[in-house]
Amino acid sequence: MNQPDQSQVISSAPGATTTAAAKGPTVILTGDRPTGPLHLGHYVGSLRNRVTYQDDYKQFIMLADSQALTDNMEDVNKVHRNVVEVALDYLAVGIDPAKSTILIQSQIPELAELTFYYLNLVTVARLERNPTVKAEIVLRGFERDIPAGFLTYPASQAADISAFKASIVPVGEDQIPMIEQTNEIVRRFNRLANREILVECKALVPEIGRLPGTDGKAKMSKSLGNTINLGATAADITAAVKKVYTDPLHLRVEDPGHLEGNVAFIYLDAFDPEKDKLEEMKAHYVRGGLGDSIVKKRLEVVLQEMLAPIRARREELAQDKGYIMQMLKEGTFRAREVAARTADEVKAALGLSYF
Repeated sequence: MNQPDQSQVISSAPGATTTAAAKGPTVILTGDRPTGPLHLGHYVGSLRNRVTYQDDYKQFIMLADSQALTDNMEDVNKVHRNVVEVALDYLAVGIDPAKSTILIQSQIPELAELTFYYLNLVTVARLERNPTVKAEIVLRGFERDIPAGFLTYPASQAADISAFKASIVPVGEDQIPMIEQTNEIVRRFNRLANREILVECKALVPEIGRLPGTDGKAKMSKSLGNTINLGATAADITAAVKKVYTDPLHLRVEDPGHLEGNVAFIYLDAFDPEKDKLEEMKAHYVRGGLGDSIVKKRLEVVLQEMLAPIRARREELAQDKGYIMQMLKEGTFRAREVAARTADEVKAALGLSYF
């Protein structure tokens, strides 16, 4: 796997911008594939950061429904129904549509248009070499039966990012190759145009990376059934915490325990607000004399307190789906105006503005 270009990565809150982006407010593009309700992994990896970013940056949040179809074409209803579900999660955690522009990818045809132009700036061989694409192809077992839309996703993502001239894109480390390929396309287009029309971007990697599943698997995933959804009921949380993976070698209370790979403590590190008491609990666990049941009891308290207001807000918002759709319509309309201006600039540079 290629080593990521660290010049394209930042690991804390965005401060510096690229030269082209410095002409205006820093623009952030982020989003999710609407293939199911969001969970704790999404919350720690992106959602709570978006709530912070919206006060200081111009933030676009995309419901990437078109991209979700690249491997869900046999179940389009799943994508359709989860657009509203994910939007509910956004609002429930505190994302404010008056501060952040929430948009639906498929309703902005300029994104597909830009993707088509960018595909002429990248080769099939380069797409196949993208480490993120290669890993996802293996994960889904496509072998050579790769949907063309899936293979060309890097060009689509480049269109999404460049359409809004985003200079900051929050992603996990595994997505850094996507940012590198976006910048390759941007640079090639700007050379072709002989001026800087598109903006290069940097990956913003969160301090807390990917959250493991409740079963100890490396990734919290809806398909693996090892998630705790943001809208989980109190009973759901209790049941999930009971199954949380701890230390398989910690057989007796008096035995010294291990923190590495212990999902209960990984979650407490991410969510427990009482850090001093947590450090005391860790020390007690490591030296022995602290049972897993006590650790899980604390974890359940933390998660119940954190998720209760999110769940309540979500349930309240779900009573008015009309409001959700109107919010999405207005955000998408604003976003399309921005994307259309970029598409016009791109077409002009390509000599495609005839009228």
